[in-house]
Amino acid sequence: MSRIKFIVILCLTALACQLQATAIPPTEISTSTSTPEPTSSPTATLTLEPTLTPTPAPPARRVLILSIDGFRPDAIPLAPMPFLTSLLNQSAYSLKAQTVYPSVTLIAHTSMLSGECPDKHKVDWNDYIPENGYAQVTDIFDVAHAAGMQTVMYVGKEKLRQITEPESTDIFKYINDRDLVITDDLIQNFPADFRLMFVHFPTPDGMGHEYGWLSPQQLSVLYRADQAIEKLVTELNNRGLMSETLFIITADHGGHDTTHGSSMPEDMTIPWIAFGAGIQPAELTSPVNTVDTAATAAFALGLPIPEEWDGVPVYEAFGLPIEKVSAGCHK
Repeated sequence: MSRIKFIVILCLTALACQLQATAIPPTEISTSTSTPEPTSSPTATLTLEPTLTPTPAPPARRVLILSIDGFRPDAIPLAPMPFLTSLLNQSAYSLKAQTVYPSVTLIAHTSMLSGECPDKHKVDWNDYIPENGYAQVTDIFDVAHAAGMQTVMYVGKEKLRQITEPESTDIFKYINDRDLVITDDLIQNFPADFRLMFVHFPTPDGMGHEYGWLSPQQLSVLYRADQAIEKLVTELNNRGLMSETLFIITADHGGHDTTHGSSMPEDMTIPWIAFGAGIQPAELTSPVNTVDTAATAAFALGLPIPEEWDGVPVYEAFGLPIEKVSAGCHK
């Protein structure tokens, strides 16, 4: 036997012994992303390729939720709201989404941003009452902030401060003024690193209480709200952020005569309009409730959805199979 063949046989024999002595678990596959420690063992080259399907990237990097207080969807053509009307062609939308009962500002906004029905979030007041503290729920701001995301709230009613604790919002600003003034302040101090933003327009609700829902006075401020929406979208486009932003336009409640809060369709029916990152434009066929807003925002950002939430993501808005729809909130 030649010396070269003898050396080859010795090497193969040694390798076989080492392979036999090294146990490789047949079913256990590590999902750790840490870099493995280097080893000189010949078995280091025997790696198992993971077969798990990778988690898809979140549809959006940012979410902006805009709530127009007291906004009935049938006001869109009456105001008119030409910019919002043009957005519908780029949106997944429902003009017959439902809010919660009682259909009032603080209770409904708490459901919108916490994903929970009123009987669970326990906010049963509708004024700014600091001694009541904050809603004792895990809301979308808690979830996003815990994930290291910058969170922002710009509101036109101070009572909305009680939806979430101050430590869950990096920027909170209450501006007791018109919707365009709130928008201009936001644009002048634009938080370019935001990941979750909530903006609240209060004026349509105030004009509804003063002059009546769908009155010329209320419709005139909804026309101004439409201009404010256009300014916000333009700002996002100018900063190159619109393509990575999911923008949701909705409302806390509608109204009738000079009031709201009832279970009447005029009070309970709200718009829900989503456009931007990840959205497949179409009129939604699945039912939408305001509690779905928080869940949709969490889904879009790749955040965990708390088990106790009543809302579910509006999967149809992303062109996905409708896995589940929320049952809404009952009286």
